[in-house]
Amino acid sequence: MAKIPTALVAATGLLGGYGTARWSGRRELGGVVLAAAGATAAVGWNRQAGTGAAVALTGLYLAAFGGSHPLAKKIGAWPAVLTVTGVVAAASTAVTARR
Repeated sequence: MAKIPTALVAATGLLGGYGTARWSGRRELGGVVLAAAGATAAVGWNRQAGTGAAVALTGLYLAAFGGSHPLAKKIGAWPAVLTVTGVVAAASTAVTARR
């Protein structure tokens, strides 16, 4: 089975979580997508880069989710989600590529 990059898993969680919440009208469903992808990414980060990196990247993932809300008030919802997703994906790639 091909290894799915953790950056892609994290991006799927942020984009998919928002999209699911928006299109279903059920925020809790978006939260399930966000949490499942975040947990999966955290396991991958731990395996690929160690506990410290996994903790830092998981913190960034959660901060991105939280930070997208005030950012959305300034630039719009989708641009905010795309921005924070790019930051998390870039950080994930940078950290896991070094290993």
